[in-house]
Amino acid sequence: MHFLEAIFLGFIQGLTEFLPVSSSAHLRIVGAFLPDAQDPGAAFTAITQIGTEAAVALFFWRDIVRIVSRWFNSLFGKVPRNDPDARMGWLIIVGTIPIVVLGLLFQKQIETVFRSLWLIAGTLIFFGVLLGIADMVGAKRRKLEDLTFSHGIIYGLAQSLALIPGVSRSGGTVTAGLFMGYERAAAARYAFLLAIPAVFGSGFYELFKSIKEPGAAVYSLGETAVATAVAFGVGYAVIALFMKWISNHSFLPFVVYRVAVGSLLLVLLSMGVIKPY
Repeated sequence: MHFLEAIFLGFIQGLTEFLPVSSSAHLRIVGAFLPDAQDPGAAFTAITQIGTEAAVALFFWRDIVRIVSRWFNSLFGKVPRNDPDARMGWLIIVGTIPIVVLGLLFQKQIETVFRSLWLIAGTLIFFGVLLGIADMVGAKRRKLEDLTFSHGIIYGLAQSLALIPGVSRSGGTVTAGLFMGYERAAAARYAFLLAIPAVFGSGFYELFKSIKEPGAAVYSLGETAVATAVAFGVGYAVIALFMKWISNHSFLPFVVYRVAVGSLLLVLLSMGVIKPY
């Protein structure tokens, strides 16, 4: 039964990771309706995100290889330091710092209080509305070439909010990008590239901890591995469709969805149908 649950949760992870609806919130909510009504846990979420982030790495493989190569060569003067790809390498490093620092500082809260369904319902609604406002008022004129280091830090701070389930890594960073005037596709592209170091770092860290303490997790390493593989396959299909979608459409459907799910969650919690922890 746990293997079937793991496959289902892996599907949910792959389906929601790149959409601005928060995959960690969906795993937490879905877990409350499974037979044992158990939270899959922050570790399971982080490890399965290795699968979806591997999908990002594959989708943007040429960009990643070019950025890493140009950034490394710029360290030795073989490439000008103002080269766009070398500069992007530095921007990803700078943008990753906030989530690393805050992730370490609030690790205990991430695994406990941040997973309250009351908090998740509130963040789904609030940040959904914020995304809608950003999409309406954002100038959508700036491209990735216009990205500055100060904007990179703002992106990084926005990404760090995703430590709270319900915010959404892509949703938070895209919202920040839209408020700063970036095009939808440009904001999403940088958001996905920015997530690679942070997601792989937290995922492999939690994997290492799970190997050391195998009995502490809800799902076994084998079940988690299956979920991660499913998340990779589904995630790769979703990211391709999402990048095409945002080039010509607004984020309104996701805003409506977030508010609806958050509101339903508040009703269910108020009626005692599900428990917050």
